[in-house]
Amino acid sequence: MLRSRALRPALILTVVLALLGFGVTASTAATTASITVSTAIGRQDGSTATVEGYVVGQPTATNTVVRSNFPNDYALALADSASQTSTSSMLYVQITSAFRSSYGLQSNPGLLGQKITVTGKLSAYFSHAGLTSTTAFSGGGSPDPDPDPGDYYAGAEGKTGAALKSALHTIISNQTKLSYDQVWNALKDTDQDPANTNNVIEIYSGRSISKSLNGGDADDWNREHVWAKSHGDFGTATGPGTDIHHLRPEDVSVNAARGSLDFDNGGTAVSQCSGCTADSDSFAPRAAVRGDVARMIFYMAVRYSGDDGFADLELNNSVGNGTAPYIGKLSVLKAWAAADPPDTFEKRRNEVIYTTYQHNRNPFIDHPEWITSIWP
Repeated sequence: MLRSRALRPALILTVVLALLGFGVTASTAATTASITVSTAIGRQDGSTATVEGYVVGQPTATNTVVRSNFPNDYALALADSASQTSTSSMLYVQITSAFRSSYGLQSNPGLLGQKITVTGKLSAYFSHAGLTSTTAFSGGGSPDPDPDPGDYYAGAEGKTGAALKSALHTIISNQTKLSYDQVWNALKDTDQDPANTNNVIEIYSGRSISKSLNGGDADDWNREHVWAKSHGDFGTATGPGTDIHHLRPEDVSVNAARGSLDFDNGGTAVSQCSGCTADSDSFAPRAAVRGDVARMIFYMAVRYSGDDGFADLELNNSVGNGTAPYIGKLSVLKAWAAADPPDTFEKRRNEVIYTTYQHNRNPFIDHPEWITSIWP
């Protein structure tokens, strides 16, 4: 009742203006209430509306939306969920010239997964439900950090220890798997340098390097398996060998220096990797990413539990694990995770993997406290 009284003056003003011959502009109406993507899809009547939704890619054809290698800045797709993959649930948005530098995906690939608000005409675009002749864009400051976490982690609620690990395994095993070739383009997106969109950041060295310099030559970057692929002998097979939650760009020579070593403190300096150390049986990355490395290892130990044709990956408190499906040292990795909590780069990476590529999350980025619950 109180709410109705609060709205009444605005309604009266609208009626009075109409009676006096003054129209209420579309932009004024749009600012009072935005509509969902699903509502916009069902209301393709040419009217002007403001739509709120998550950026999920760039439409290039009626039934095609790309999520990387964006061809230009002319269009984007919105959905009511950042994880939406069905084009039938997307609204295709025309980006008029005034907004391309700020909202075009080729220029702003980091917009993927972010919530924005757009005003335009509800009419078909690419022969698909659309929003055309756009006049206003807003939002897109930062990705939604954990879309609908209550639903995603519902199966883990209230659990600890082994029960929590089992529940998380079930949740994160629901993923889209990439081929090893697809990993190249995925890493160009997930590990993009926020200061230079033409580059990626190498995980261990921290060097920013051109996306185009991927390969096997000296000073190229290649695909580093943070959980060394020989530990469990999974190679580059689709599954753990192509899981981008633990695959990262790294300089070819630094990747070779790490090899299949376990993780531990100590050792001597590693060439071309400031802050990295290594000895005969262990490797330590620069301090700024030690927590990142630890959380990737914890993810792998939960995701791959021996029930999908691959080895049961586990952590132990040893080094020199060889080809056994183990990586250590557990105590050191726990300390690294505590000392280096998730930062903006790591959170964005988790979000991009979830919304664009594998559609699963690293739970230890979202909930670092679960590490000590599972590994007390």
